[in-house]
Amino acid sequence: MSDFQEQLIELQTRVAYQEDTLAQLNDVIARQDAELIQLKQQLRLIAQRLDELSRNPAQGDGEVMDERPPHY
Repeated sequence: MSDFQEQLIELQTRVAYQEDTLAQLNDVIARQDAELIQLKQQLRLIAQRLDELSRNPAQGDGEVMDERPPHY
């Protein structure tokens, strides 16, 4: 095999590995994006619930958020 053919095969091999790596990285990014979207939704719901509880503490467990603990 000539030197040129060996170089061409080496380049093709590198490109194949790089394409595989890019596909794997793309999969990771897609999963992380979906998880990030889910976490943002959960955070939004928690913030909404906290806001509701701070406006109307009677909806909670019956405890007032600003009430002093019994050991004071």
